[in-house]
Amino acid sequence: MAYKLKVWRLPEARIQGKGKAMVNLLPLSEGERITTILPLPEDESAWEKLNVVFATKSGDVRRNELSDFVNINKSGKIAMKLDPGDGIVDVQICTEQDDVLLTTRSGKCIRFAVTDVRVFKGRDSTGVRGVKLAKGDEVVSLTLLHHSDATTAEARAYLKQANAARRAATGEEEAQAEEPDDADDSTEEATLTQERYAALGAREQFVLAMSESGFGKRTSSYEYRVTGRGGSGIVAMGMGKKNAAIIAAFPVEESDDLMLISDQGQIIRVAVSGISIQGRSAQGVTVFRVGEDERVVSVERIADVSDEAAS
Repeated sequence: MAYKLKVWRLPEARIQGKGKAMVNLLPLSEGERITTILPLPEDESAWEKLNVVFATKSGDVRRNELSDFVNINKSGKIAMKLDPGDGIVDVQICTEQDDVLLTTRSGKCIRFAVTDVRVFKGRDSTGVRGVKLAKGDEVVSLTLLHHSDATTAEARAYLKQANAARRAATGEEEAQAEEPDDADDSTEEATLTQERYAALGAREQFVLAMSESGFGKRTSSYEYRVTGRGGSGIVAMGMGKKNAAIIAAFPVEESDDLMLISDQGQIIRVAVSGISIQGRSAQGVTVFRVGEDERVVSVERIADVSDEAAS
């Protein structure tokens, strides 16, 4: 179901406050819970130029025009009909200049162009397969990246130069993990002109991956190669003694902060700049030191921290 609510109707409270039960704000049925909160442009006429993409736990994706959800009455509107046991993981506003990145609980991910998913006219379908899941696995994160036109050879050459430049700037030793098992066997590497290197650098993003064990890392978006949808995906984060499951993966900026919450009600705020840049198969560094029976359940990006401080 999709519901629409003006932000001013949400009660303000202190950080320790429990807030107001959503059932008092929206007509939720028994057992129904909110999975995504999506801020929308106030001018509804602008919605016609945007699409919205859905992802389910079972790995399906669907794209609709955002204008399909302009008229939502108080009782809500059916957004997607799901199979028993399935659920919506996330919903994002997108354009055809975006790539979709789906990440699974077991540490796999897949990246494909938004245009690989046709625009659906109805809301009855669960969509098409985005990622093929292993038994017992499920999608935990949907995020969008700038579409990349870099070839595998260009991405490899860019990463080699950019990583060397970052190490030189910080004085750190080699921090990149070994090539993962799913790495391309090709040894081909392009020679980048200064202009091409600068162009790729301007489009580079960094994806934060966070595990329920409290470990996290940042990885260049060029390590997530673009493929067709429906495949089994590639490694997103190393699973081992440190990590049992990923809870989120999304792009962050150097100036951002993160807010993390555990299932024991603990909350911390950390600077993204303090989280190291590592390869896709790395297990990350300690971001949130949790107790033996405690796990991280939510992580949110707090953007424009520098602007906030300046004001």
